[in-house]
Amino acid sequence: MTQETETPLWKGSPSQWLNIGPFSLALLLSAGIVVGGIFFPPAFAALILPLVWMIWRYLVIRCEAFELTSQRLRISKGVFNQKIDEIELYRVKDVLVEKKWWMRVFGLGSLHLETSDRSLPQVTIPAIPDATNLRETLRREVENVRDKKRVRELDFEETHDDTIS
Repeated sequence: MTQETETPLWKGSPSQWLNIGPFSLALLLSAGIVVGGIFFPPAFAALILPLVWMIWRYLVIRCEAFELTSQRLRISKGVFNQKIDEIELYRVKDVLVEKKWWMRVFGLGSLHLETSDRSLPQVTIPAIPDATNLRETLRREVENVRDKKRVRELDFEETHDDTIS
């Protein structure tokens, strides 16, 4: 049996626009520290805290990456220690696109994946450009992998009958 080669289809990271709220809060806090520093000069030393927090938030988003191949989705996260997770494409059950109003302004969207993988039952790929096209690519590849492996996803729902006959 021959091993099929894995083809990269998409690689990306979340947008730094995810940090707009925390960055705004940090700037507001910095302005408060500056105003407080006018009356109490040693307070200027506290400016380091919002700066370090902003740098940390930037690095967390910057070090998150997603790679879609013809067989799996790889997720890597971590600033100091990198954690890499993989989901086989045939395990993807559903893919939803979410575009909040602020994401639409910047042409971004988030993908929410529901999988049958026990270690990663739900995965979110947040704030990426052209999320709708990526969703279609992902759905097409999921079907291709399922056809090649001759695998189908079935959902079973449990029903509980509380009546005693």
